[in-house]
Amino acid sequence: MTGTPAPFTAEDYTARMRRAARAAGDAGLDGVLIAPGPDLVWLTGYRPPETERLTLLVLRPGEDPALVVPALEAPDAAKAAPMLALRDWTDGTDPYETAADLLGRTDRTGRTGRFGGRFGVSDNAWAMHLLGLQNRLTDTAYVSLTEALPMLRAVKDAAELQRLAAAGAAADAAYEEIREVRFAGRRENEVAADLAGLLRQFGHSQVDFTIVASGPNGANPHHEADDRVIERGDMVVLDFGGLKHGYGSDTSRTVHVGEPDAEERRVHDIVRAAQEEGFRAVRPGAACQDVDRAARAVITEAGYGEYFIHRTGHGIGVTTHEPPYMVEGEERPLVPGMCFSVEPGIYLPGRFGVRIEDIVTVTEDGGRRLNTTEREMAIVE
Repeated sequence: MTGTPAPFTAEDYTARMRRAARAAGDAGLDGVLIAPGPDLVWLTGYRPPETERLTLLVLRPGEDPALVVPALEAPDAAKAAPMLALRDWTDGTDPYETAADLLGRTDRTGRTGRFGGRFGVSDNAWAMHLLGLQNRLTDTAYVSLTEALPMLRAVKDAAELQRLAAAGAAADAAYEEIREVRFAGRRENEVAADLAGLLRQFGHSQVDFTIVASGPNGANPHHEADDRVIERGDMVVLDFGGLKHGYGSDTSRTVHVGEPDAEERRVHDIVRAAQEEGFRAVRPGAACQDVDRAARAVITEAGYGEYFIHRTGHGIGVTTHEPPYMVEGEERPLVPGMCFSVEPGIYLPGRFGVRIEDIVTVTEDGGRRLNTTEREMAIVE
């Protein structure tokens, strides 16, 4: 496995914040407001506790970034993000007044005062905080960051790609190991626990999901492993991932307990071919929907189109699901550095399901898989 990558620097985070503020201005926004969560970690490296106390990063075009922070957390914030100007507040005072001074101190013509504006807001911001700000600045409007700046984190730099590749390699190592454990006669949640342990063994600090969907449970794409006993003759969908070095893994393979029958082999081969065609559609300038169309066409032509019931892929980075999405209607072009899943599937209610998933990054002339384990059906015991 790869070693620990060098940490991101204050200069890295400053560049990201400047890019975000610039993108906000280009989108016609007066700035962006970032609550604790993945956006704040990506922009600043600071991961505060998520509580009812207001913590808010304010980025405005042409201005220095500022962080509204509870006074009792200010020392940690200063240590984690020394490039930020802190605006602290103490219990018993009004944090929204502190934030309002940053949001509404100038308008686009440069006038000073309380003018409000239109701001992009990280999706996980608490409603009570937005309402508190609106009560202080009644002419302020908000739009979710995913709607206003959906591609803010989408294009990864070399250091981010290194982390995603390491996370993918760790997930691959977990898959190679899980193929060696016994499936027949064990409960799904027991195998899921094995998978979680393997992800941690290979360096994941966080396990987000370990789907083990056997037999008819495989027809539910987001089945949560339960106490069903896996039987010989079962198809088993394995979908698992989490965070390593702060970046995500997400891979799916479908295995069979003992020898499969002819239809099971055929369905698996169709999904494998669809996944390959989706991967082949990855290239700079292609639309996101082209990846979905390429994979879906294979399944539809084989007569299983109604059983492919989800999009072909989602972005991945500091979270395991984020823009861009490989789905019909998404015409946004692919750009080198984007990373996303390609994961077609067929789900036959009451019988079984098949899904095959790799994380793929867009290169200058095509795509590169970050998961490299074999996609042929594996036979397990």
